[in-house]
Amino acid sequence: MNPMNPLHIENTRRSFLGTSIAAGLALPTAFSLLSARAHAQDAKSAAPKLKIAVVGCGGRGTGAMFNAIDAGKTSGYTIEVVALGDLFAERVERANAGLVQAGIREVSAQFLFTGFDAYKRVCETDCDVIILATPPGFRSIHFAAAVEAKKHIFTEKPVAVDGPGVRRFLAAAAKSKELGLKVVAGTQRRHEQSYIEAMERIHRGDIGKVVAARCYWNMGSLWNVSPEATKTEVENQVRNWLYHSWLSGDHIVEQHVHQLDVMQWVMQADPVLVRGVGGRQSRTDAKLYGHIFDHFGLEYVYPGDRFVLSMCRQQDGTDGKVEEIISGSEGMAELNSGVANLTGPKAWKFNGKQTNPYLQEHVDLQNAIRTSSPLNEGEQVAKSTLVAIMGRMAAYSGKDVTWEQALTSDEVLMPEAVEFGPRPEAPVAIPGKGAST
Repeated sequence: MNPMNPLHIENTRRSFLGTSIAAGLALPTAFSLLSARAHAQDAKSAAPKLKIAVVGCGGRGTGAMFNAIDAGKTSGYTIEVVALGDLFAERVERANAGLVQAGIREVSAQFLFTGFDAYKRVCETDCDVIILATPPGFRSIHFAAAVEAKKHIFTEKPVAVDGPGVRRFLAAAAKSKELGLKVVAGTQRRHEQSYIEAMERIHRGDIGKVVAARCYWNMGSLWNVSPEATKTEVENQVRNWLYHSWLSGDHIVEQHVHQLDVMQWVMQADPVLVRGVGGRQSRTDAKLYGHIFDHFGLEYVYPGDRFVLSMCRQQDGTDGKVEEIISGSEGMAELNSGVANLTGPKAWKFNGKQTNPYLQEHVDLQNAIRTSSPLNEGEQVAKSTLVAIMGRMAAYSGKDVTWEQALTSDEVLMPEAVEFGPRPEAPVAIPGKGAST
């Protein structure tokens, strides 16, 4: 198996995330443990210190924390984790225990924050960088607060679940640029050498003029958490957040944003319009799978009479396919994690050195901080998120959706204030019935 294959990487990441939520084992990988121990042994070196804080201590947040620690070995920083925040106390405790297990100094109890306002307390600390890794619905709120606190930011993707959230994030991203803050997003293909080299060739015309593209994320189901009668509806939904669009945006937003971000990179423009279909055929149990779809098929229209065909599904027993195919007037490009091939008169195959992109994105962030180099992916990831949101809107409603309609939409999926309590399950969208969220 290709160790950089995205199905392998994502399934490993998803498996870890599911295990941490369902079984309560948010512990670092063996690689991180070994690297972190080595890092701890070097803590007395002359390397400058970079203080990291985490908001969202589930599997992805904990993984990103150890990625940041490992990245210090390359960027020349000694990384110190100074604050941890999460809605749930057990996740903060597990992340802190993971540091101890890795031979790293634990975070002081006074800097372990829980509850819906934990992100505010983290922003008040003297950290240099904040990792944002809560369910996506919270992201634009947390990002705006981190920018207001003048912190450098690593933000997981996607960064919103609705138009108002995208607008909030874009406004904060503009302010982060004015402040000179460094922002890196978890769309890790932007930091993957095979993709970087392929894009350089595509943009300089090695396959001619780009006329169309296809992108796929087809796979089986992911983890789920059964509701418990002793918990409120809000808590049950947050713990099973993948399956509620107010928290995840549906899987086209939460997961397929990776491929749609690559399409944005290829096209160097925003889509004018999207039309498509979607539904749920295999994941119909609302208690386990909420109300989201399990498949989408979309056509995005880009300026210059160009188009992108997009397909994503999460259905067990189906064939997997995770890749992007770009058609040019003089050739084609096939991209996959760690793999890039161009055909045509200027045929090329990637055979360079490939680093772990989940690690490299933190290396790039830390290098930009150390050298005061410009690096801000806020606007970029917000636009890619909106591409995914408009696709969901089109599939849910059965209507064509323009870029402006999605960006200016006043439909709010994620309220600014959330508390534990009742939240009735949203109905499954039925195209043609007026549902567009």
